[in-house]
Amino acid sequence: MLLEPIFRPFVSQRPVCVLARAVLERLLDPAQIDALFEKTAERQYTRNLLFSSLVDLMSQVVVRLQPSVHAAYQAMGDRLGVSDQAIYDKLRCVEPRVSAELVRNSAEQVQRVVRELGATLPNWLPQYRVKVLDGNHLSATEHRIRELRTLWDAPLPGKVLVVLDQKHMLATQVFLTEDGHAQERSLLDEVLESVEAGDLWIADRNFCTIRFIFGIFLRRGAFLIRQHGQVKGELVGARKSCGTCPTGRVYEQDLRLKDADGNEHIVRRITIVLKTPTRDGDTELHLLTNIPSETANAAQVAELYSERWTIETVFLELAKTLDGEIDTLGYPKAALFAFCLALMVFNAVSLMKAALRAAHGRKRVTEEVSGYYLALEIQHTYDGMMIAIPAEHWTVFREITDAKFAETLKQIADHLTLSKYRKHPRGPKKPPPKKRKYKNGGHVSTARLLKERTE
Repeated sequence: MLLEPIFRPFVSQRPVCVLARAVLERLLDPAQIDALFEKTAERQYTRNLLFSSLVDLMSQVVVRLQPSVHAAYQAMGDRLGVSDQAIYDKLRCVEPRVSAELVRNSAEQVQRVVRELGATLPNWLPQYRVKVLDGNHLSATEHRIRELRTLWDAPLPGKVLVVLDQKHMLATQVFLTEDGHAQERSLLDEVLESVEAGDLWIADRNFCTIRFIFGIFLRRGAFLIRQHGQVKGELVGARKSCGTCPTGRVYEQDLRLKDADGNEHIVRRITIVLKTPTRDGDTELHLLTNIPSETANAAQVAELYSERWTIETVFLELAKTLDGEIDTLGYPKAALFAFCLALMVFNAVSLMKAALRAAHGRKRVTEEVSGYYLALEIQHTYDGMMIAIPAEHWTVFREITDAKFAETLKQIADHLTLSKYRKHPRGPKKPPPKKRKYKNGGHVSTARLLKERTE
């Protein structure tokens, strides 16, 4: 193995931690991060605090190794050479385009290594590059900023659109706005600029606009988007029954769409008559797509759309295992920067899982390995490992080729015992029992209720 003898005890006993540090060492290479900043930043500049130092500090908060920004600052001590106020001043001015570029750059690096590992995932629809688009509004922050202190209203620091590359399971792009009240649709023009021929964009009804659909047509891409009530169109021909999918019965009918300039396209309208209504009470879902019927029939399109929930699990994993929405960061630029760092770390975890797939097989890792338990071990062991293995020993991971890096990751992953990180999926949810009428100030004795159960 490439690694020095000092790594051996940790590779043998705590391979997950070595994997995590190796991947982060490569993605957070200070020289590369500072070069990215110099190339991308328009207003900010480097005076006393390197951008790579800020990324290093904040990454410790995001992965929950430190409980707060100030705690991370204290832990780094004299290495920073600036005051804590300088840290906060730099944070609140990080330009969104720099934050977005961090995500894009990390995805580009990880994609190369995943391909070297031979660990890409099966494409949901082989003829296309499948991309899932979804939005996330950042959680409300504390009222620390002067202008917020007299308000009861929840302060929203921004909104994010995330593009998930299904084949590599990576967040490849983000589109950011500092306006917490902005609609997700306000960012669609930026998304359109990234659409390429051969893409398949899967999205919810919030992104169903004539402009977006026609823009994808123009760029020779494909889409699968739930129909929004505001997008009417003209139904063409009769509705045909096309079998069933796991969620209900499937029908298909053509729909003619027109834009304000009189341009028109005919799209497929796939209807799912649901077995169980949605949370909003909808009994039918209408999906619009331009995927040719010879490529995917109506039932296949319906099942393909159900995979859109994959990106929701990404947001859930970010919330459970990382601290990407730090409630003390009230300034929008700082909050967006932290969220983008969390997406960078998510990409790092995706590379770790790719190494596990290469070593142990895709089926086992996909079905059995829990990101939560991986993160838990990293948090418990990371600090001791970094004391035992000084920082200069890790720089090897920045310098080797993608092929050598992939080989080393696979060798480390071979030492991992998957059963230690097994998922424990819960069964189907049961409807909650009906509760008694609420009584203000009411209370019960738990012990007396339990006693009644046994009598």
